Amino acid sequence: MTTSMAMCKVDSRYVHRMGSSVRSLITVVAGSIIAAALPSRVSADGLPLGDCRIESAVAGGSLAAQCGTLQVPENRDDPRSRKIGLSVAVVPALRVEPLRDPLLVIAGGPGQGASDFYASMSAAFARIRRDRDIVLVDQRGTGRSNRLDCAFDDEVDLAEDAPEQLTNQARACLTSLKSDVRFYTTSVAVRDLEDVRRALGYEQMNFYAVSYGTRVAQHFLRRYPNRVRSIVLDGVVPVDLALGPDVALQAQRALDALFERCSRDADCAKRYPDLRRSWTALRERLQHQPLEVDLPDPLTAELTTSMIGVPQLSAAVRLLTYSDETASVLPLLIHRAQVEGQPQSLAAQYLMIKRSTETQIAYGMHFAVTCSEDAPRWDREQVSDEVLAATYLGKAFMQGLRSMCSVWPRGPVDEDFNAPLASAAPVLILSGDNDPVTPKDYGERAIRSYANGKHIVVSGQGHGQLANGCMPRVVADFIQLASTRGLDARCATLITAAPFMLNTSATAP
Repeated sequence: MTTSMAMCKVDSRYVHRMGSSVRSLITVVAGSIIAAALPSRVSADGLPLGDCRIESAVAGGSLAAQCGTLQVPENRDDPRSRKIGLSVAVVPALRVEPLRDPLLVIAGGPGQGASDFYASMSAAFARIRRDRDIVLVDQRGTGRSNRLDCAFDDEVDLAEDAPEQLTNQARACLTSLKSDVRFYTTSVAVRDLEDVRRALGYEQMNFYAVSYGTRVAQHFLRRYPNRVRSIVLDGVVPVDLALGPDVALQAQRALDALFERCSRDADCAKRYPDLRRSWTALRERLQHQPLEVDLPDPLTAELTTSMIGVPQLSAAVRLLTYSDETASVLPLLIHRAQVEGQPQSLAAQYLMIKRSTETQIAYGMHFAVTCSEDAPRWDREQVSDEVLAATYLGKAFMQGLRSMCSVWPRGPVDEDFNAPLASAAPVLILSGDNDPVTPKDYGERAIRSYANGKHIVVSGQGHGQLANGCMPRVVADFIQLASTRGLDARCATLITAAPFMLNTSATAP
């Protein structure tokens, strides 16, 4: 199924970018060498832990950790219901006597496992790990916590196919899953996290959450305020927002901003003088006649054939704009596909994005969250079909989601789930000013809930700021202080967007 289905996700490079794939690989390998020398000293009475290795589904390499499985009821309101195992990993702090308030990492998606995300991003957490354990809990339905995987037909596309085909795919997915998908919502997941905290014996925890994970962290704060020492919300989802209707609007805004930045950049404007026109012509061309492209597989180099139409183009463009690094390649890809008649590079990018998303995101869990928490409130967002039709994702995106959710069972959502949140907890919100899914406006909206909050907007950046420039230091300093007072974040103003690629091997000189 085409990756345009996912609304708000985080992973390595193509799904929720936090640095280049090369840097991620070096990070994982280097972290493995260091961690392997550490003594096995993490234990807990309520959750026995043993030596293990965690790895990223796409970045390669692995990291030493202490792992265990916590058994919890699938239906938490019925202790007699079947048990599912929560995969828990603790990456030990480097100091001999760690501070007693660890960092809990919550991944995005919805549908990505925390251990997968951390394995691809470990370098960005290195300063924090000097003093604190890093706790990773694969949220129920993701990773190794009873992952809800669905084998969707590759020919079925959320943004294009008829409602009957999509509802049939949803029914087939539900039939293939051996779980009661109602019990994989955020309201249930935060109770799991509290069980993990108790089992590991931590009095309080710090939180780093990204994308959809910010929804989990904020609801945990609502339910268990005394257990939270500090929270970093990276690419925040406001508690009152229903994700979905706004996705196409934000994606269009980010693409327009990219075109505008290219037009202001002398080298980009000279190399691609008619970029917006080329984009429009390419979409119209693919609308009338999708292309069948023969190309070497980007991973195996074996000759393969890929179909590129408007849905595939839209999926690739939207997820490439998640990162300033990958967005910098878009003008080149559009120009080569439309002006030079060489769509192979664009097709290769789509294939990599598609595989990365399918590998990292558990779609069953994705729909369990979306259809229970967002779908019932979509009509309140008041985004018309006419407005959506003016975007490159169009109105079919929401129509497809509605078709899928029309047959998906809805699970428990706490009554105050979307109620205003008022907290005195120290909160650091990070936004990219060209984020295509959780824009800086969301950060400005969310910060009102936090009396001791600070919002940092990073110029030229997309979705997820943790690994950008000096941000690993800023985040580590904030967690050390557990306060925004005295936090020096001036270095964030020095972060700039990656230069545009002017050919297949170089940026501007």
